[in-house]
Order: sequence, then C-alpha cells, then structure tokens
Amino acid sequence: MSGPVAEDAPRAPFRFRDIALPAYGPSVVNAIGHGAVLPVLALRARELGADVSTAAFVVALLGIGSLLASLPAGALVARIGERRALTTVGSLDAVAMAAAALTDSVLALGLAVMFSGMTWTIFLMARQGYLIDVVPFAFRARAMSGLGGSMRIGVLIGPLIGAGLIHLGELTWVFWLAAATALVSALMARSMADYGSEHRGSTPHASVVSVLKAHRRTLLTLGVAVVIIAASRSLRIVLLPLWAEQVGLSPSTTSLIFATAAAVDIAFFFPGGWLMDNHGRFVVAVPVVATTALGCALLPLATDALTVAGVMMLMAVGNGLGSGIVMTMGADTAPREGRAQYLGGWRLCGDIGGSGGGVLVSVVAAVAPLAAACVVMAGLAALGTVWVGYFTRRLDTVSRR
Repeated sequence: MSGPVAEDAPRAPFRFRDIALPAYGPSVVNAIGHGAVLPVLALRARELGADVSTAAFVVALLGIGSLLASLPAGALVARIGERRALTTVGSLDAVAMAAAALTDSVLALGLAVMFSGMTWTIFLMARQGYLIDVVPFAFRARAMSGLGGSMRIGVLIGPLIGAGLIHLGELTWVFWLAAATALVSALMARSMADYGSEHRGSTPHASVVSVLKAHRRTLLTLGVAVVIIAASRSLRIVLLPLWAEQVGLSPSTTSLIFATAAAVDIAFFFPGGWLMDNHGRFVVAVPVVATTALGCALLPLATDALTVAGVMMLMAVGNGLGSGIVMTMGADTAPREGRAQYLGGWRLCGDIGGSGGGVLVSVVAAVAPLAAACVVMAGLAALGTVWVGYFTRRLDTVSRR
C-alpha cells in the first residue's frame, strides 16, 4: 500500500490559529444546516407519505449523491480552485434545500437530498486539499480532526436550532435553515483568498482511471476499511430516528438527542486527533466501528428517550474519537502526482459506505422488523471491525518505517 507523504517542516513555526478561519469557518456554517436536517430527514419523508423502508432510502440518497460526485470532485477542485468550488456548491446546495422545503413529493425530496449530497462531497474535498497543503505531517491528524470537529460543531448547533424551529413551526423550517446556512458559507468562501491557486498549475492532470489503477492495492485494502467506517457512521443517522419514532419519541426530542450526541462527538475529536498523531491511526479507527456494532445490538432494548439517548452517546464516543480518520488516512496514502484524482477515489470509498449503510437498512427493514435490521447491522459491523483493525495496523507499521 502507499506510504504516508511526510512534508518538510515549514520555515515558520506552524500555528493552527493561522488557518482556523479559512479552513474551518465555512465548514461550521455549512454543517449547521446539514446537522439540522439529518435527524428529521427520514421524518420529513414519513410526513410526505413514505413508509419506513422508503424513508430510510431517502436518507441514503444523501450518501448516494456524494458517491456520484466523488470521482469528478477532486479533479474539479484542482482545475477551478477552492474558492470557486465552495461558492458554486454552496449556492447550489441552498437551491436544493429550498426545493426540499417546498415540495410535497417524496420523489422530489429524494432528488433534492441526492443533489445536496453531491455538493457536500465537493465542499469537503476542497477543505481536505487545503489542509494537506498547509499543515505539516506531524500535525496532520489533528488538523483533519479539527475539520471533522468543525463539522461536528455545526451538527451540534444545527439540531438545537432545528428543534426550536420545529417547536415554533413545522419540519420544513429546518430545510429553510439549511438553505440559508449553505448560502452564507458560499458568501464566506467568496470573501476569502483562493488558497489552492498556486497548486493548480503544478498539479498534473492524469486521468482518474490511471491514478486509481496505479493505487488499486491501497484502495482494495484500506479503501475497503474506509467503506466499513463510513457505513458504520451512516447507520446511526438512519436507524436512530426511525427507532425513536417507533418507540414514540417526538421529532423535537429526537433532534435534542442528536444535539447531545454531537456534544459528545465534539468532546472527543481533539483527543482523537492527538492519539492519531502520537499513536497511529489504529487506535481510533477501530472504536468507530466497534461502538457502532455494540450500539446497534443494544438499540432494540432501548424503549424510551433515556435509553435511546444512551445508545446514541455510546456510538458518539467512537465516532468522535474517529473524527477526521478517513481524511487523515487519505492524506497519508495520497501520491504527490495525481493527488486530487486519488482523493476523489478515496472519497468514493467513503461514499460507497455512507450510502451503503442506509441502503442495507432499507433492504432489511423492507422484509423484517426494524429490530431485526438493528441486529443484522450489529453483526456486519462486528465483522467490519476485524478488517479495519488489520489494515489500519498495517498502515501504522508503514508509517513508522
């Protein structure tokens, strides 16, 4: 597998505060809208008449949209620059969320959600590329964890605002919030310098297929580990709102539970980055999947708000520790030439997992009770923990060498 590319130390001492606003500002704002939408997306589909299986599939369309945009995303950012990419996709995401608020069709809602997922993956690719360029290798995991943490801050604030909007009005108000935050993030990006401009001219534009073929061994080993990590993360987004509805929790209560879990995520993202920089990627990659396996196994036993929240907190601990793990491993294994194309393939692995988890829940829920879907997902996550542990341990070995 490809080894990490350790950049030379910069001439001036590296300080996180020097990159805080350009790296993390738009991420926080955009994530507020996404965080508000995630816990009520399945509920919005149900409100429009979708059954449980269809509602789970609507949530999965967010990941499917990301999947469709993954391969072209990196090359697009490399060609047009981060500022133009962020401004464009932020504006388009605002349109998608406005459409989701206005529609009374499950099909139209699904299309809007899928398009939003496409814009989101381009947004993340632009942020990841910037951090690879400006952050020394010794600080890489903390920088990537910070990016993941900035999104988690938005996911914490979003459901809190969303719960208030639902209490005052209706579910559609949450989608209008997402439209507004997407537009604000686009305006923020427009006011910033184009930080990737000096790299676009020097980056060879090899074909995506040739780059992925050259690094197929890494993508078929660590890339599959990324699929598993992303799938495990998507399960709580799909399963928990549906289970909360089944046990009779209100949408506002579900939003508050998500917000509390987001606070746990935030509490663990910096320790997770420090652990990765000092003890390797294995120590945080495994808990992401292992806590998901345990949480899915326990969810059928949760029958009220307190126990559902307890399961959510457990899964949030593992997820918080693994903040930025996928982006960090992608940066570790990315080649110097064709980096953007490679990261597009790496992002594709994550998006396959992100969409696949929701699709699996949808398929199982169509033929069995929701509790059975939880147990099946727990078993698959347990098997995935073994794969993730083996190949992230190998990556750490290569890094030490």
